[in-house]
Amino acid sequence: MRKELRALFAALALCMPLAAAASSWAAASDKRQKNQEPKTQQELVREVRHQLVLLPYYSVFDNLAFRVDGERIILEGQVTRPTLKSDAEGAVKSIPGISAVVNNIEVLPLSPMDDQIRRATYRAVYGEPGLSRYAESAVPSIHIIVKNGNVTLEGVVDSEGDKNLANIRASAVPNVFSVKNNLVVSSGK
Repeated sequence: MRKELRALFAALALCMPLAAAASSWAAASDKRQKNQEPKTQQELVREVRHQLVLLPYYSVFDNLAFRVDGERIILEGQVTRPTLKSDAEGAVKSIPGISAVVNNIEVLPLSPMDDQIRRATYRAVYGEPGLSRYAESAVPSIHIIVKNGNVTLEGVVDSEGDKNLANIRASAVPNVFSVKNNLVVSSGK
């Protein structure tokens, strides 16, 4: 009887690792099948936005936008560094479920005068007590794009008053030729 119990325990001891391996293989197989399922457009939008915001050199002076066209992503916007353009494309290409990336991001020209305007506009907009709360996130919600002395404000604000205040503050910066206000008022809090 004892020999039979020992044999039974030995057989169980040998089968346990096999059973554990089979269950982990099944879980890995299920995970692979889930990764190969097509993502919904909402999931793609969320993942692309997440990857773009995580880019290390993405700042308040860059504007990255995108459109989803099925499994194809169209990148748009303006950046101050050429490496950010290629980094954005690389980050989006690595997302499962994306078949192609069209990179229409514009690299802004190098200009010491534009750099000076960027800094002055940042101080003017975010130095305003009514707008300083927008600078508290990792990537502020008001983006300042400067090209050849022309300023474009991009992003999202809470109210029409904040949109107008940002426009007034940016227009008051010396050496600015024009200000284009593309800020969007969020629909709800």
